[in-house]
Amino acid sequence: MDALFEYEWIRTTAYYSVSLLALILFLAIFELVTTYNNWQEIKNGNIAVSLATGGKIFGVANIFRHSIEHSDTLLTMLGWGVLGFVLLLFSYFIFEFLTPTFKIDQEIANDNRAVGFIAMIISVGLSYVIGASIIAR
Repeated sequence: MDALFEYEWIRTTAYYSVSLLALILFLAIFELVTTYNNWQEIKNGNIAVSLATGGKIFGVANIFRHSIEHSDTLLTMLGWGVLGFVLLLFSYFIFEFLTPTFKIDQEIANDNRAVGFIAMIISVGLSYVIGASIIAR
């Protein structure tokens, strides 16, 4: 397997494929923890859900970008990516906890764009912190 990874295009394809599959899995997990249906709300034109979901997608992709950059193997990259996702998911729950006067999910489902925008910025911003925390090889 290591001999195959000598070819940049094979390594790129492998990292891309694993990252894409992980992103799909992680979006499914986010779908489970939210009280609304992301894709149905986006289909209905809910901008707040679109912003929050876009932030999650960017956040996970950014974490994988850093994990690819700082990993020797595909398995190590996946491990850092999973850890980063768990931290990002934890951040989502912290955001909900820190706003006891209203429910984040309910506000986003009601198309409160201010809350959707802040959710997006939290996902994007913390993905940079998480990515910078990944230990270099």
